Amino acid sequence: MSVTTVIGTESGLTVSEVAAQSGVAPSAVRFYERHGVIRAQRTAGNQRRFASDASCRIKVAKLAQRVGLTVKEIAETFDALPPQPQPEEWSRIADHIVTEAEQRVEALKRAIAAMSTGGHLCDIDEALATMP
Repeated sequence: MSVTTVIGTESGLTVSEVAAQSGVAPSAVRFYERHGVIRAQRTAGNQRRFASDASCRIKVAKLAQRVGLTVKEIAETFDALPPQPQPEEWSRIADHIVTEAEQRVEALKRAIAAMSTGGHLCDIDEALATMP
């Protein structure tokens, strides 16, 4: 978890505000922070404050999770983003997610094809491991 203490400032979004904007529970905001998808700063009163792009990062993370990326993979992908990403930077993230999704779809198609052969399901994992 990446947290910086900020003395005497209350700027930024609260956990509740990020949750409302991103359509997740406050506990999910804290989960994404704990796993490095978003980062918080701390106020003098030890409250979390998030940058204005935190809700967008969570929305993109949810999409990336739907196509099979892990939270760790998403956090690593977001590590390359600056604090306030511009459209071209989000475009690179989108390209990465699309490429990952396409690769996973192809792997799923191979798995479906292997299961459709009528062979023993226990042997399919070994067959898939040898596929290009």
